[in-house]
Amino acid sequence: MGRAISGVGVSLRREHYDDALSSTRLLDWVEIQPENFMDMGGLPRSVLERAAAKWPVIPHGVGLSLGGPDPLSRDYFRSLRTIIDELDCPYFSEHASFASAHGVSLHGLYPLPFTEEAALHLGRRTASCADELGLPLLLENITYYGVMPGSVLAEGAFLYEALGAADAGLLLDLNNVYVNAKNFGVDVETALRSLPLSRTRQIHLAGHTFGHGRLLDDHGGRVPEPVWALYRKVIAELGPVPTIIEWENRLGSFDDLLDEADKARAIQQEYSPEYRAPQASALPW
Repeated sequence: MGRAISGVGVSLRREHYDDALSSTRLLDWVEIQPENFMDMGGLPRSVLERAAAKWPVIPHGVGLSLGGPDPLSRDYFRSLRTIIDELDCPYFSEHASFASAHGVSLHGLYPLPFTEEAALHLGRRTASCADELGLPLLLENITYYGVMPGSVLAEGAFLYEALGAADAGLLLDLNNVYVNAKNFGVDVETALRSLPLSRTRQIHLAGHTFGHGRLLDDHGGRVPEPVWALYRKVIAELGPVPTIIEWENRLGSFDDLLDEADKARAIQQEYSPEYRAPQASALPW
């Protein structure tokens, strides 16, 4: 079933490899972008092996384009499965989006039309991916800056349909919830409550900035207080959901990143001072 995931971790970035692997501070687990490690030797291979010896490691992909029109890549699956097996992962996570079309990488994560047809397409492909990899999948709610033509559902209803069709869990990105709500003039808590929160199996926390007249999800700093406020609400309601701090641009020191992780862990303990974190055996949901 894979190594148990609980507590608070960080997204591991190249700039922090040395400091992370030598740090003696508390860190419960780490998240990696598998595309940076697949079919790689040398430094990436060494870092992955040393990280896996120190913490549970979960891959968080950006390359599958689960909502897109192209066939899912067999080569990608083969390389990803190698990493998943080596890491003994209890699950894999990706995005409720598309990232390529007609064989062309779009170098980003783009929203799908919020329709039942698109939700079922995403759900079926997510289920197929889970079968191929032999473990459960989580889908993350993404940031988007425009609604695709043809959309007839709200984002929450779309995700309910997709996750239900896939029988998949939600990777709840609270910064994305906040950024989308503010950019589209929606009440933040209403946006949060519209999502399939009962399927939440992991949380992302990140920072954002303001530019071009809107909030931009850039993972470029400390978690802002309004996002912490959402996190407190969710943890108070759902308990100590495994959480990752995504600080990936304009990086501070690794200790700065661990300070953010400590803050999230303190919130978990504040609302569940004697909690027993969910074990991998609780999956699938």
